[in-house]
Amino acid sequence: MPYSASKNLFSYRSFWAQRFGTAPELPMSRAEMEVLGWDSCDVILVTGDAYIDHPSFGMAVIGRVLEAQGFRVGIIAQPDWRDLSSFTQLGKPNLYFGITAGNMDSMVNHYTSDRKIRSNDAYTPDGTAGKRPDRAVLVYSQKIREAFQQATIVIGGIEASLRRIAHYDYWSDQVRRSVLIDANADMLLFGNAERAIVELTHRLAANEPVENIKDIRGTAFVINKIPAHYSVINSTEIDKPGRIDQIASPYQEIPDCEQKSDLQDEVHLEVDLKLKKHQLDRDTTVIKLPSFEQVKNSKPQYAHASRVFHQETNPGNARALVQAHNNQFVWLNPPPLPLETQELDRVFEMPYARRPHSEYGDAKIPAWEMIRHSVNIMRGCFGGCTFCSITEHEGRIIQSRSEKSILKEIETIRDTDPLFRGHISDVGGPTANMYRMQCKSMQIEQSCRRLSCVYPRICKNLNTDHQPLIDLYRNARRLKGIKKVNVASGLRYDLAVESPEYIKELVTHHVGGYLKIAPEHTESGPLSKMMKPGIGSYYKFKALFDQYSKAAGKEQYLIPYFISAHPGTTDTDMVNLALWLKQNDFKPDQVQAFLPTPLAIATAMYHTEKNPLKKVNHRSEKVRVIRKVEQRKLHKALLRYHDPENWPLIRQALKNMGLKHLIGNGKQHLVPAWQPKTKTQGPVKTAKRSSGLRKAHKKNGRVAGKPAHQRSIKYNKNQ
Repeated sequence: MPYSASKNLFSYRSFWAQRFGTAPELPMSRAEMEVLGWDSCDVILVTGDAYIDHPSFGMAVIGRVLEAQGFRVGIIAQPDWRDLSSFTQLGKPNLYFGITAGNMDSMVNHYTSDRKIRSNDAYTPDGTAGKRPDRAVLVYSQKIREAFQQATIVIGGIEASLRRIAHYDYWSDQVRRSVLIDANADMLLFGNAERAIVELTHRLAANEPVENIKDIRGTAFVINKIPAHYSVINSTEIDKPGRIDQIASPYQEIPDCEQKSDLQDEVHLEVDLKLKKHQLDRDTTVIKLPSFEQVKNSKPQYAHASRVFHQETNPGNARALVQAHNNQFVWLNPPPLPLETQELDRVFEMPYARRPHSEYGDAKIPAWEMIRHSVNIMRGCFGGCTFCSITEHEGRIIQSRSEKSILKEIETIRDTDPLFRGHISDVGGPTANMYRMQCKSMQIEQSCRRLSCVYPRICKNLNTDHQPLIDLYRNARRLKGIKKVNVASGLRYDLAVESPEYIKELVTHHVGGYLKIAPEHTESGPLSKMMKPGIGSYYKFKALFDQYSKAAGKEQYLIPYFISAHPGTTDTDMVNLALWLKQNDFKPDQVQAFLPTPLAIATAMYHTEKNPLKKVNHRSEKVRVIRKVEQRKLHKALLRYHDPENWPLIRQALKNMGLKHLIGNGKQHLVPAWQPKTKTQGPVKTAKRSSGLRKAHKKNGRVAGKPAHQRSIKYNKNQ
């Protein structure tokens, strides 16, 4: 289906309740409903976040979009799950309860990658922790069902979206059922849900039973049997174990882009030739994934299911998926079609109050303070990083706002926020520099099954023109009253080097002294499992960054981010990364350890020790996985090689690895042989530290030390 064939989000006939007008802020109490003249709500949204009426927060977006359709929407924010009355304060909605854990997965919100409880919650007033339960979608749904047995329950948001089929759960270390089953919900909406939620709400308002609504894209539900008019394809017919000759897919009009890639098997899905004879209609074809019981009991089956699932995520060619759970089936319709620019503009231009609900008074909500003066310019990411949940949730198709809409929002911030002082903190999105980038051919885009447009190399069919973004930056900083427009979102530097003019514009005007980028690692082993470019791309970008910073007379620094303990990483890889950090005088204050989130490809690697980027069978590649607490601590310690508290652990590991020659007091050593005294032993002798970032960037654009591939260290073959 062409994207343009979708019904415009704002073309529906308004519901009769539009006569009540626009609420200054969506009500959170009966008293607020009465002020608005409401006797009931049509939809009640339950969220694990504090209610902030701003387009960066999912419940505000859904609430305002439904309000624009004429529906009365109430909000229950961070209800006390131990008190049933918290869920009944607005009464029963006329149509349904919409439930989400919030902008973050509740388990990621609560626990670190080491499963330790976090001490704060950025989405809660004053950052207070403990205001939402573990697995919030399940708990909220169960409480609603307890209070209103016959109520219709619709779940969504990132927590539900990433658990829409059977999935590995890191916190319990087991494969869990689809959240639909455990939540006993009527429907699940995955991804950006505006299209699905608007159509669903209008159909429910027209008295269509929820159990009859089975044809909305971006929805999942439970059925007892597969409809007779569907052609069922077993997933093993699509992705057979072992080698299959590369052939054109019968489900697309043209071959996938870059078919000649020698890494074809890592980024494409080959389809069995015999399926071509069937000439199946994609709209009435469903792919049957291995059942919950199969993926729970067989790691190769889990990896295979992950591989097939991710190949069916392009809204242009995806087919429905079905997965058995005992005697029931979880059915997933194809992903939602992306919003057109004019639709996305209207979503961001809803009458948001652009502040937390007045109930919170003067309380500080960290997530709000962080984005208060920032502007989101697009959605989606075609990077395909295996550890990231953005593409599983928002998709790979970039949905961009118009420049006019973006500039209008900047002016709104300028004119309405009393604390605004002329500085826009960020103009970006999931990735700072993918604005308006898309495939050169709509036909190719809608038929391609690549997992990434930039790995293992940038696709020749990808439009990498940065000029629209350059023009946006220039026009934004020309606005009256705007002193500075920063870019704080993560930058895809392998794309940026395609446009030196963009880097010059960025470095000259839009870097606030530091720029975040994410090489993630220096070694090919983990990078290949992340689907990230080699460190050579970093060097190219850094050379241009330094060149244009110097030309602008500015002292500016790159802040590279790295991941420890990612699947495919060895102890030697981490030592090499630590050496690179020391040679370049980088001393990370915070480090990121790999956290397996549901549905991510890297999570499938972690759970199964198989590589779903390739065909999966008993002989397929074994992926090295870091599970033991001690080894995870070591990998994190190596990223913070400069911290004396980590030196004993690193020294012992180097000895065990046969790398004792890296212990010493010289520049060529990783850690010193001496240990500073603790406070109880006497004065602490601190190691001599240079200003790492400044020193590393004062060498006329050169990076100190040799690239990782030019180094040679002795290592233990058993590591």
